Amino acid sequence: MPAPSSDPDNGHLTGYGSPSYRHYVLVLLMLVYTLNFVDRTLIAVVAQPIIESFQLTDAQWGLLYGPPFAIFYAVMGLPIALWADRANRVNVIAICIVLWSIMTALCGIAVGFVTLLLFRIGVAIGEAGCTPPANSLIGDYFIARKRATALGIYSMGVTLGSVLANLFGGPIAQMQGTDVGNWLTGLGLGWLFGGLDWSNIEGWRVAFVVVGLPGVLVAVLVKMSITEPPRGYSDPPSAQTNSAPSWHDTFAELRSKPSFWWMAIAASLVAFVGYGLISFQAPFLQREHGLSVRDAALQFGAPLSLLAAVGTFLGGYITERLTPRLPTAVAWVPAVAIALAVPAYAAAFFASDLFWVFTLWGIGAVLHYSYLGAQYNIGQGVVSNRSRATAIAVLLILVSLIGNGIGPYFVGFMSDFFMQQQLLMLETSSLLSPEICKANDLLPLVGDQALCRQANSTGLKYAMAATASIFILASICFALCARTLKRDFVAELG
Repeated sequence: MPAPSSDPDNGHLTGYGSPSYRHYVLVLLMLVYTLNFVDRTLIAVVAQPIIESFQLTDAQWGLLYGPPFAIFYAVMGLPIALWADRANRVNVIAICIVLWSIMTALCGIAVGFVTLLLFRIGVAIGEAGCTPPANSLIGDYFIARKRATALGIYSMGVTLGSVLANLFGGPIAQMQGTDVGNWLTGLGLGWLFGGLDWSNIEGWRVAFVVVGLPGVLVAVLVKMSITEPPRGYSDPPSAQTNSAPSWHDTFAELRSKPSFWWMAIAASLVAFVGYGLISFQAPFLQREHGLSVRDAALQFGAPLSLLAAVGTFLGGYITERLTPRLPTAVAWVPAVAIALAVPAYAAAFFASDLFWVFTLWGIGAVLHYSYLGAQYNIGQGVVSNRSRATAIAVLLILVSLIGNGIGPYFVGFMSDFFMQQQLLMLETSSLLSPEICKANDLLPLVGDQALCRQANSTGLKYAMAATASIFILASICFALCARTLKRDFVAELG
């Protein structure tokens, strides 16, 4: 437990607790955020096996991946954030970790489309209670000029979570059920699952269980080791408020901050592209380049996610270094970076050599994810300390509904559209469609199967390239955010 500063009025000069404890809290919160995205993105890593198990079109897969999760994440985000703005934030985070971890594990026993959908909704409800209170805690632990780096480090959880989801999810999903059963028997645990026929259990189901359950232990660690700091401890006295905000107060505050809304639109558009691409990353690599689930995860998914984490950190670091000379760097850095990501991504999707696919995709990922720290820094920086969790929740509602809610379905819809156009261009059979191509029992001709595979791959490639171009709009919105940012920030930017 940290010892509070002897003079709370000077908390804005030191932050809460000792430097080592602040860093411990930051790393643990980053671990929580990492776990959040491990559980959230695992479904993308094992996408192709699920598509094949349930015989889904790309549009159906996009619908499963995106809208239900996004809607419930958004619906629950505000009430949980308001709860966090009034209650012990550490307790809120711990409870929510337990919920989403259990729901992730239950995804492994889904018997069909509907049950998998319901368990994903449970994951969404739990994860809605992670980021708003965590951002609020970081705002009270770190002084204003240190928050860009702190939030950049915290935001690395997005990409580190994807790294771990690929490292563990890909290899596990590639395993056969009998291999898992034999492994457990070798550990002396076979008796726990004596009633299971492992030959009928798919690897992707095991991946959900193995990845989901450790979160309960992390929840205990959070509860036992993080101290709830006083609200506004690390803000200047002039910026501190004592009363709990109402919905009306928070929205009244946000209405007067145009930089918040430009940033929110920009972040939502980036998330639209990001969630769309990540939901089909593994299927793209498997269809276009013939990689297995394991190889797509280990050779591309994990290292690309690690590069994205580097981009997240660099975005915060570069912002902090530029801010003394350019106070609005927190908006200009992502504006420039995500615009440069467009040609890198487009070239990666159309490259034929795997070396260039990885290199160009990696450059795009570093540039793309530089925005993450900025969205949280701006989101909490333009409101008073008592409204931070609610402000971040408003941001995440927009990001979730537009990004996770529409992005994956958009890519899936466009993939099916381009696939249909490709089938028509081939003019071999006017009867072929994405739905028929997915139902293998309706494709007796070897030639038809080959055409379906070709069109399926090409359609997805075009869809992902078209989606990446939306980054241009996001870049413009970040630039517009910079125009009023200096005026809207509660603390001094420079």
